[in-house]
Amino acid sequence: MSLTSEQQQILLTLAKASIVHGLTYGKALTPSLEDYPDSLLKPAATFVTLNKQQQLRGCIGMLEPVRLLPIDIAENAYAAAFKDPRFPPLQSSELALIDIHIAILTAPEPMTFSSESDLLAQLQPGIDGLILSEGFRRSTFLPAVWQSLPKPQQFLNHLKQKAGLPASYWSDTLTIARYRTESFPDDMT
Repeated sequence: MSLTSEQQQILLTLAKASIVHGLTYGKALTPSLEDYPDSLLKPAATFVTLNKQQQLRGCIGMLEPVRLLPIDIAENAYAAAFKDPRFPPLQSSELALIDIHIAILTAPEPMTFSSESDLLAQLQPGIDGLILSEGFRRSTFLPAVWQSLPKPQQFLNHLKQKAGLPASYWSDTLTIARYRTESFPDDMT
């Protein structure tokens, strides 16, 4: 999508406003679409990640572009703050300690591989986000996760575990799709 720094700031401001709105009203902010430039009024799949003192505090997103970008950001920011099942709902006392990061996803591209070692050889650490699917199980890691899981085998094993599979699991029916993200601000740790 290649956003300007001004467009990125607009979206970061929207994400924070939706969280503040959630603290006050218990629901996501509904953005007035006429307040946004046409360049931002496109369907997009996004993730909003909240960090508190450089530790994950919430992360929610969509893998498919089903909502317009401002709506997706507002909904995911609210959900990351209040609906991530791994964390209690955000408290107003935490707001000043939260760093907001946004990732806009490209369309997922199915990968073709003959074995786990073939798949691992194709992975691009720091660049690829992955979606793993096996039957009804599905999980994803954004490219930013490579910072804490830098080795392809480690990244894949944790992705399997996130889907509820053993780290050593392998099957001919396992599917992997890759995507990239435009993430900002770019100082995510």
